[in-house]
Amino acid sequence: MSEPIDALAKLVGTGDVVVLSGAGLSTESGIPDYRGPSGVARRHTPMTYQTFTGDPDARRRYWARSHLGWRTIARAAPNAGHRAVADLERAGLLTGIVTQNVDGLHQAGGARSVVELHGNLDRVVCLGCGAAGPREELDRRLRAANPGFAGQALAVNPDGDVELGDDDVARFRTVDCAGCAGGMLKPDVVFFGETVPPGRVRDCFELVEKARLLLVLGSSLTVMSGRRFVIRADKLGIPVAIVNQGPTRSDGCARLAVDAPLGAVLPELVRRVAATACLPGR
Repeated sequence: MSEPIDALAKLVGTGDVVVLSGAGLSTESGIPDYRGPSGVARRHTPMTYQTFTGDPDARRRYWARSHLGWRTIARAAPNAGHRAVADLERAGLLTGIVTQNVDGLHQAGGARSVVELHGNLDRVVCLGCGAAGPREELDRRLRAANPGFAGQALAVNPDGDVELGDDDVARFRTVDCAGCAGGMLKPDVVFFGETVPPGRVRDCFELVEKARLLLVLGSSLTVMSGRRFVIRADKLGIPVAIVNQGPTRSDGCARLAVDAPLGAVLPELVRRVAATACLPGR
């Protein structure tokens, strides 16, 4: 493992790096992913935007499960991988972080220049009036609307909901927007079947196009939402390095691919970069 990390340190050590992170970076914080080692037990498909907005029963099922699952996400702490990314940013080696994750753990780990491609579960938005607010406020309202609700979570899923029995779902009450009559509330995340805001995508492309290296962390790159940035980098001749547990869909175009736990690789990467490179600002 020493040789690949040395090679990665040489690539990262000259700076102008953009990070693209995925769910695999957060698995060591207790949040499962969809396709990696912790994601194999998932038993239902993710909620789609069309189902959420068009089916009241599905919407109640989502909020009942998410009401319990969000607490797991909210309690999660950044791991050594998140802190290592923040260390690289503080050293002046990163020009930006694009994350596909919705858990906020990059920021909790100390990172600052983070573009949340798919949003953040800590925020809620009204599809009627467009008002946004903190998830904590919605959590208080849902607790008040469901006194004594303590469904048994059978499994936690990557998008912040849980497996929950039908009886628990049936007795759960949802709430609408407090600022407009009957406004439908939705977590401020991009569901499957929903489009990432164009301006956000444009900002991410601009970061990638100005980078000297695109560093992919913890993503299988199966979904085009993240893989498009690797495709753009490859087209422009910008080197791509990947650290992930298991193969990715873009291994073939990577200058370097390291198959290993990120919580072990990234802190070691920081140590080797610090030992071998003249870090900006130091």
